[in-house]
Amino acid sequence: MANVAVIGAQWGDEGKGKIVDWLSERADVVVRFQGGHNAGHTLVIGNVEHRLSLLPSGVVRDGKLSIIGNGVVVDPWALIKEIDNIAARGVTVTPASLRVAENATLILPSHGQLDRAREEARGAYKIGTTGRGIGPAYEDKVGRRALRLCDLADPATLPDKLDALLLHHNALLRGLGAAEVQREPLLKSLLEIAPKVLPYADRVWERLDEARRAGRRILFEGAQGVMLDVDHGTYPYVTSSHTHPGEAASGAGTGHAAVGYVLGITKAYTTRVGSGPFPTELTDKIGQTLGERGREFGVVTGRKRRCGWFDAVMVRQAVKTAGIDGIALTKLDVLDGFREIKVCIGYRLRGDTLDYLPARADLQAAIEPVYETMDGWSESTRGARSWADLPALAIKYIRRIEELIDAPVALLSTSPEREDTILVHDPFAG
Repeated sequence: MANVAVIGAQWGDEGKGKIVDWLSERADVVVRFQGGHNAGHTLVIGNVEHRLSLLPSGVVRDGKLSIIGNGVVVDPWALIKEIDNIAARGVTVTPASLRVAENATLILPSHGQLDRAREEARGAYKIGTTGRGIGPAYEDKVGRRALRLCDLADPATLPDKLDALLLHHNALLRGLGAAEVQREPLLKSLLEIAPKVLPYADRVWERLDEARRAGRRILFEGAQGVMLDVDHGTYPYVTSSHTHPGEAASGAGTGHAAVGYVLGITKAYTTRVGSGPFPTELTDKIGQTLGERGREFGVVTGRKRRCGWFDAVMVRQAVKTAGIDGIALTKLDVLDGFREIKVCIGYRLRGDTLDYLPARADLQAAIEPVYETMDGWSESTRGARSWADLPALAIKYIRRIEELIDAPVALLSTSPEREDTILVHDPFAG
């Protein structure tokens, strides 16, 4: 049986939470390998809705080991708050069920201050970050000045490490005209949070090696989406980490061979949060209808998502750059009742037709979609659990998407409920 990496194949918010939850029932270990608490997953278990930002989706399942890998940047206060919040909903998280990489980079309050100050300084050119400090934390990581979880276990050297970090942060904040960070209150907060988070610290690379040797199934859970990847996304309107499945290995501390089947998640239409190019965006009544039916608001920020038709060019590029083996198509039911449905099959740029998303930001902003129009269906697909439950025109739409993106549909989701899922191919079978 293969391990599975689940990644977004658009700009995030594709419904990864439900799919990971559905798959986690058959997995033994669930691993977050990149991003931070800017990601958001919504899980519906019975009548209870769980909104997770940093915790792996496997925490809601008994008997599963959840891991936060070294590729994740961790806000320790946000982590403990999320553990407390989910406990209030009946899910107990303990060091036996959750392990956090001891070498994971920490997000401090000063990272959020920097994030927000820089966004404000950009004015009309804002990237659209969540303002939670994820980008600045990754910068400190590669700049070799970050605090890591293991540093909290050494209070003797922590002050000096914090001084070195604040030297950099406060210089930037001064330059931006923002208030500087006070050392003593921050040091006190770190010393107070340390005993709460350190029990979860572990050599997660060793736990994963043990799991592999024991033949346990591992599910790698990505955040955001391929088109927000810092290299392969719509730069500079991207996240600060690699959202590709290759990061699953390095961001968890395991060999690349451990990442088996790559499952890309994509909506039956397209959404995006924040700034940046969006070739198929609809600002008319159709776009509004998609947003209302799909309840398109960010899990973390509550921001309204921009909506548009399915962009097959973009998803095909994601399939090729990320090595996606199959996709999980979500929110098909949102398209119920449309008389006609459009799919982007190319881009028009200054008289030329492109079959790829150009790397240059100015060209991304200038392209126009080339659409193929398909007949919609009047019947409901919501809650369908087999192909026999789907209208013929909905199946035709799915098959056309498969052709256009060069990848098969492995799973089909027809509502937020975990059981409303059609299994076409088992990703764990490889």
